[in-house]
Amino acid sequence: MIKRIVKLSGLLAISGVVIVGFTDKKENDFSSYSTKGLDLLYIAPNFNEIKDNLSGDITPELGKSYLGFKEAVAFKESRGNYDVVNQFGYLGKYQFGKGTLALIGIKNVKGFLNNPELQEKAFYANASRNKWILRRDITRFDGKTINGVKVTESGILAAAHLAGPGSVKKYLRSGGVTGFSDAFGTTIRYYMKRFAGYDTSLVEMNKKAKVSFE
Repeated sequence: MIKRIVKLSGLLAISGVVIVGFTDKKENDFSSYSTKGLDLLYIAPNFNEIKDNLSGDITPELGKSYLGFKEAVAFKESRGNYDVVNQFGYLGKYQFGKGTLALIGIKNVKGFLNNPELQEKAFYANASRNKWILRRDITRFDGKTINGVKVTESGILAAAHLAGPGSVKKYLRSGGVTGFSDAFGTTIRYYMKRFAGYDTSLVEMNKKAKVSFE
């Protein structure tokens, strides 16, 4: 009986030490931690994107190729739908404005919406034209950091698709002071960050890029 009492006392003593070890531990002091100076612009999918990712569909891994670049832009613009016209009149998979389409030789809007191949050619032609317009800025700013975002050629071309090459020039040459946002509040900085680091070397500069379709 005495041995049992001794064993029980020993167990209670050990349990007490363990409990005290957990309860007496001081709480961590996070008061010295700060997010000051950090770039906190994060990209998170909306609920529709999350739902689609869980649907079981398999998407090929396009990586940072040119194909990956244009499909990423298309997904952001229209979720990849060729026949979409938004409330502001922007058209197709890449959400072109009528003025931009006219610049690259497309005036038949209905024909444009019904022709996926023409839309793909339009994206390339517009990127070629923008790359020529922004050629000096690409050379000057590629690799530099503006507003906490590393500038890359693909980021510049994506931002030009969003805002036009003139707005991108102003943004870069002002060090990010002169900004732009579309009707949905999307900014040049956002596009610079989201579409950075893709290989757009396949896009050749062409001052007079036009779309021809047969």
